Amino acid sequence: MPFTATVLTMFPEAFPGPLGVSLIGTAWREKGLWSLETLDIRGFSEDRRGFLDDTPAGGGPGQVLKADVVARAHDSLTGPPRPLLYMSARGRPLTQARCQEWAKADGIVVLCGRFEGVDQRVLDARGFEEISVGDAVLAGGEAAAMVVIEACVRLIPGVLGQAESLSSESFEDGLLEHPQYTRPRTFEGIDIPEVLLSGDHKRVAAWRQDQREETTRERRPDLWAAHLEKRPAETSAKSQLKSAKARGE
Repeated sequence: MPFTATVLTMFPEAFPGPLGVSLIGTAWREKGLWSLETLDIRGFSEDRRGFLDDTPAGGGPGQVLKADVVARAHDSLTGPPRPLLYMSARGRPLTQARCQEWAKADGIVVLCGRFEGVDQRVLDARGFEEISVGDAVLAGGEAAAMVVIEACVRLIPGVLGQAESLSSESFEDGLLEHPQYTRPRTFEGIDIPEVLLSGDHKRVAAWRQDQREETTRERRPDLWAAHLEKRPAETSAKSQLKSAKARGE
């Protein structure tokens, strides 16, 4: 079975959206490298009017998706166990490392909230992990679900075609990606950096690494600090390996 992304949502018509275009869409519809399913949680309401939400316990504005409705939607799923994700502004931040982990699974199940959110009891009872795609509040979880699914699917072998294109991307090794350029050589009086036209692969690699470090330091001081903490350990490990080789070990 290919990697399967199942979305529990009130608005299945929102999908596939951007997941259905370009290489990711081709990998789904034509190559069968992954699959997308949507499940309308409205269909699991036992209320004759189809209601699946109610007022917050303790008072307050808005509505909350009911635990029993979400539980019935989840429990209708079949197949092997998969990570359960609930898109939430209060969740743990989405990271490349987590996407790499999920991409190796049989797929993911993504719950999209609405209104004031989902009854906490069903999240705890079914083991949903709350995930945030940024420090901003959305009207619902559908757009965030697409972000998570795309971030996972693009890591599946064969989806993007060139595995090496992933190795120097932002976050893969803790640094942001270097800037990119292409023809024309001059655009509005601005030239492509000379080093990129030199044909000297070592100089190009060194320039790109410098750019990655400078960009990370300026834009993401948190990532830069983590990179500095990791670098001495890596340097020490390489030195120990070099010494061991010199001793013939």
